[in-house]
Amino acid sequence: MTDRFPTVTVIDHPLVQHKLTLLRDKATSTAGFRRIAREISLLMCYEVTRDLPLHDVEVETPLERMQAPQLSGKKLCFVPILRAGNGILDGMLEAVPGARVGHIGLYRDPQTLAPVQYYLKLPEDIGERLVIVVDPMLATGHSAAAGVTLLKRAGAAQIRLVCLIAAPEGLSTFTAEHPDVPLFTAAIDRCLDEHSYIRPGLGDAGDRLYGTK
Repeated sequence: MTDRFPTVTVIDHPLVQHKLTLLRDKATSTAGFRRIAREISLLMCYEVTRDLPLHDVEVETPLERMQAPQLSGKKLCFVPILRAGNGILDGMLEAVPGARVGHIGLYRDPQTLAPVQYYLKLPEDIGERLVIVVDPMLATGHSAAAGVTLLKRAGAAQIRLVCLIAAPEGLSTFTAEHPDVPLFTAAIDRCLDEHSYIRPGLGDAGDRLYGTK
């Protein structure tokens, strides 16, 4: 947790920080960026799911029967915010391959910078699942906040947000609108610039994932 943002957890594991540095490097290729984004999201998933509930079940090892812990309740639901969110979805699914997946399509209006919805597809029982929203960059915070608002309207009651990098401005916006939603990030960067890009950041995550710039 941070003093300024008590619902925000910075994941400072050395492997996460190392891989984030590789993502920041402009010399990292598109293929390398995709691979490292998958690796870092897998590591972050461990931290985000650290407190999942367990119950004991009986299993038989090659030597004897025993009581062993197993996840309780409905499977998780990962919800990437398109398109860049898909880039860190794969690593999450490697950690929890049985999870359900929803999608939220939002784009930022170039004039107003306000989020505009163009797609929404969620499991029908979203209200019974822990929902983990994934979006690589929390810049202004408006898209992530809008996505979580859509999830709440759909009935989601347990929501967490995961991003690679956050700007203080985005954290202020998001935590003000959703003070009940825990947020996990690998870094809180310095600020937004005049174009609402995170500085120092890593550039446009979607463009670097898909080689579109």
